Amino acid sequence: MTPLRQQMIDAMQVRGLAVRTQEAYVDSLARMARHFGRSPAQLEVAQIEAYMLHLARDLKRSFSTINHVASASRFLWRHVLHRDDRGLEPAVARAPQRRPELLSREQIAQLFAASDRPMTRMLLQVLYASGLRITEGLSLRVKDIDSAADRRCIRVVQGKGGVDRYTLLSPTLLALLREHCRRYQCHRHAPDWLFFNPHTGQPLSTSAVQRHYGVAKREAGITKGGSTHTLRHCCATHLLEAGVDLHTICTLLGHQHIETTQRYLHLISPQFRPPPQVDPLDLLAGLPSLLRH
Repeated sequence: MTPLRQQMIDAMQVRGLAVRTQEAYVDSLARMARHFGRSPAQLEVAQIEAYMLHLARDLKRSFSTINHVASASRFLWRHVLHRDDRGLEPAVARAPQRRPELLSREQIAQLFAASDRPMTRMLLQVLYASGLRITEGLSLRVKDIDSAADRRCIRVVQGKGGVDRYTLLSPTLLALLREHCRRYQCHRHAPDWLFFNPHTGQPLSTSAVQRHYGVAKREAGITKGGSTHTLRHCCATHLLEAGVDLHTICTLLGHQHIETTQRYLHLISPQFRPPPQVDPLDLLAGLPSLLRH
């Protein structure tokens, strides 16, 4: 490991950047260094912008990839190289605003039914029923499930932005989680991960879960795009359709600004009517009963 990379990692760790952000920044700078054949500390703004243009025009990379280059370069200059001249900062690409392709409740039920691995199926159900990001779901431990009747919630530890929060734990989800913990004896496997590889005891990887999600979609005959994050979008939209207010959804999903939550107002279906006698916060209970399990 080069001294510059170690300095970059140390600076990110001391400022509390998420592990995935650290990995993305280091990878972006390493790729740019290989492209130019020199250290990123020796590059100027014109070269970085030329590289970003190469990514966009020649390699057709996503705006997210391009933005990682810009953000990583800014962090390097500001916190490692101590170059304070803001005129050196590369511009950040503006990502196009696209609305996610949502799954219907029947499609979600079909997705769960097509998921042939109980461990991963349970994780997908948690992502939908509680609106978690995949990294938040994979980080859950048994102790994060508060099943007390007067509490009943899921504690998200160090979610996006390093913020703790509490989110939904519906009666239906709690019952499924209890059965899951009995089946896999989660509490007996230190450090009590909820979702792990039964053969190795190691937490499931993001890439493995995404692959499983794609396979389950194909098995269910679902042609819509998107990753497991689609389940989070569905959670927010279906809560809105069930009558839950924006402020509550904003808090449950861990959005910093309510404007982020307001975008789901454009996705709700005016034709939907919640099933009678179903708790609007219990999304799993609102799925077609024949496909729910």
